Amino acid sequence: MRKTVATLALSASLATPAMAALPAEAVPVANKPVTALPAPTGDHPVGRTDLHLIDSSRPDPWVPSRKARELMVSIWYPARKATGKPSRYLTPRESELVIRSVPQLKDVPADTLAKTRTHARADAPALPRKGGRPLVVLSPGMTMPRATMTSLAEEFASRGYLVAGIEHTYESLATTFPGGRTVTFEAGKAGQTPETGAKVARVRAADTEFVLDRLAGSKRWNRLIDERRIAMVGHSAGGQSAAHLLPSSKRIKAAVNLDGTYHPGTPAKPLDKPFMMIGNPRHAPEYGGSDGSWDTFWPHVTGDWKRWLTVTGAEHASFTDYAVLQPQLGLPAAPMDGARSIGITRAYVTAFLDLHLKGERRPLLDKPSKDYPEVRFW
Repeated sequence: MRKTVATLALSASLATPAMAALPAEAVPVANKPVTALPAPTGDHPVGRTDLHLIDSSRPDPWVPSRKARELMVSIWYPARKATGKPSRYLTPRESELVIRSVPQLKDVPADTLAKTRTHARADAPALPRKGGRPLVVLSPGMTMPRATMTSLAEEFASRGYLVAGIEHTYESLATTFPGGRTVTFEAGKAGQTPETGAKVARVRAADTEFVLDRLAGSKRWNRLIDERRIAMVGHSAGGQSAAHLLPSSKRIKAAVNLDGTYHPGTPAKPLDKPFMMIGNPRHAPEYGGSDGSWDTFWPHVTGDWKRWLTVTGAEHASFTDYAVLQPQLGLPAAPMDGARSIGITRAYVTAFLDLHLKGERRPLLDKPSKDYPEVRFW
């Protein structure tokens, strides 16, 4: 988990914007940028449904006056056909809160991100599969809405996975519930300390197990999920939380950490299940003392299958939708082109899921690839 809030990740890049590289549908006009996500590459059209789940067994850990923990969860899935309206990226109020948190975007219309082009269709009929489909749980970075992992969610669903993206309430900059009530960030306002990081990991573990319980108990979703094949993929705080949850969860079989720093630095129990961590170059072993948490954590990854990868040219936000949204909004881009970084993330995480949830061999994970020279194995 980063010390700075994730909204700043929108603007915390070093290179100049590469506006000429935008797809035609995303070319901005005057001060009205048009934002769009890269299309998924799998064979299936994608549907999306949003769920409002209430855990009445516990008060909200960040706002104790709320006597129940409320969560918004997006489910992406293979659809029978691409029917219905495109799913909304953010609500107008969520878009406003994200955009107005970045001073450089003061002239950008507040609802711009609400109009972001996505590729899933809202509530399209699901395509069932005998025995159900493997499930991927997504957990976003601190302050980041679950929507920021949409490019990955749509890709996985297009390739035959069911995906559950969890909005960790009060850990996101903006969460809108049915009826229009929007709540904002509360977690760790006093600073992102190791103690806060440990609490975030505990809260997200409880959120994730609750969501899995509710999906398992739902007649609608239970028949679509193969509960023997569940993985978790998280970015930043979500990545470190996935790592901490993996050894203790009876249901999660494998996990991926996308550029998440570990707080606490060691897990309560060794990770003896398949695990992969992918990060920017500052996560390379013994990187000048800048971030030693991966070095500290790695000896506790004891399973037979594990990978430690870094991506040259990537920044913290390169593993999320912000990789392409930053330059579309007119903000500085990362050294690596956004579409390229999302393509790399999709390729390696999908290979990981195919191997460990479907049992399909993926040589991409065995050694460096000439197709992705930016990816280094450690």
